[in-house]
Amino acid sequence: MQISTLDSPPATRISVPGSKSHTNRTLLVAALAEGTTRLENALFSDDSEYFAQALTSLGFEIILNEDARSMTLSGLGGNIPAAQAALYIGNAGTAARFLTAMLTLGHGEYKIDGVERMRQRPIGDLVRALRKLGANLEGTLLDQETVCPPVSIHASGLPGGNTTIRGDISSQFLSGLLMVAPYAQKQVEISVEGPLHSKPYIDLTLDVMADFGIEVQREGYDYFQVKPDKYRSPGTYQIESDASAASYFFAVPAICGGWVAVANLSRSARQGDIAFVDILAQMGCSVNELPDALCITGPDRLKGVDVDMSNISDTSITLAAIAPFAESPTTIRGIASSRLKETDRIAATVNELRRLGVQVDEFPDGMTIYPCKAIQPAQIHTYADHRMAMAFALVGLRVPGIEIQNPGCVAKTFPDYFDVLEKLRMK
Repeated sequence: MQISTLDSPPATRISVPGSKSHTNRTLLVAALAEGTTRLENALFSDDSEYFAQALTSLGFEIILNEDARSMTLSGLGGNIPAAQAALYIGNAGTAARFLTAMLTLGHGEYKIDGVERMRQRPIGDLVRALRKLGANLEGTLLDQETVCPPVSIHASGLPGGNTTIRGDISSQFLSGLLMVAPYAQKQVEISVEGPLHSKPYIDLTLDVMADFGIEVQREGYDYFQVKPDKYRSPGTYQIESDASAASYFFAVPAICGGWVAVANLSRSARQGDIAFVDILAQMGCSVNELPDALCITGPDRLKGVDVDMSNISDTSITLAAIAPFAESPTTIRGIASSRLKETDRIAATVNELRRLGVQVDEFPDGMTIYPCKAIQPAQIHTYADHRMAMAFALVGLRVPGIEIQNPGCVAKTFPDYFDVLEKLRMK
């Protein structure tokens, strides 16, 4: 896809879909809850639909209304109807991790598999943590040490007890453990080993659990205690607009000037990625909170930054796309776990910036990006990663000759991304 440059700075209000992180957490909790839950502003994308399809295969009743952006799910109080299922979840990381934890509550034989890249994404730490809670499951050895999907679960309920989980691989492992813990046969205690990355996603998990009636005892981000209990449906449940998706549109004024307002988001959003606007403020952008939107205005001079993005790593590629337009270098740190995402996002980002003629230094947990006054036209490789496609398309709004390979990969989380991008031309 050829990206057309903007003729003038944007002055536009746009909307983005519902949050993937919020939608998938709520789907799991609503399935385990007692009562029927209607998710409003739910995300309809490859990832969320894989999750919904998996729940349907497990015997849950779900009514999907894409036009109304609603999902209605009848919870079964911790019961999983199917005694056998083979679930295919594409490259949906949240579905793989959350369903692996959830299925240990069942009684039967289950298998979770996905695309080739999913079979390279480690899940061994979650498998080991669930085993310590009494679950019977195993993954597949990628090499002598790395365990990945397919995962086979031989379920007869989750006994519970004490377990540990590393905090530096994926916070989704801890989220999965927390969300299923109320249905263990006895109290679950989870200790986190090492530093926990993506802490705001754990906050979101705990918020969703609280919304469905479960309070978790904790000591910071090092220790969590969950007593046996049951989720209770609140009936109707509102999903926030996706802060990760919004980051691309927040970034546009930094590159092109003007302003963009994203509806139904505020700086108090539950999603951690809303903190990306604080980085834009450091770079010189203005951040203004409107009654029903968050508005970013471009700076007179775009400054480089040195930031630890361990808590908001999904927005690191967005920052990398902005960085060459700054007047000083930008250093991104703390994102080593991004090498285990849909692709090795550090290596992929460095490759594509260099393809554009940008000087970049790569290091194990990030990169330094230098200003570039003459970005060259290029065809951007996306590595089947939705965030690579969405972030690097922004460069084409200012630089002629930018093409995006496999633009359809954005369907993973934002199917109409390029249609919304076109709305930046409207005043």
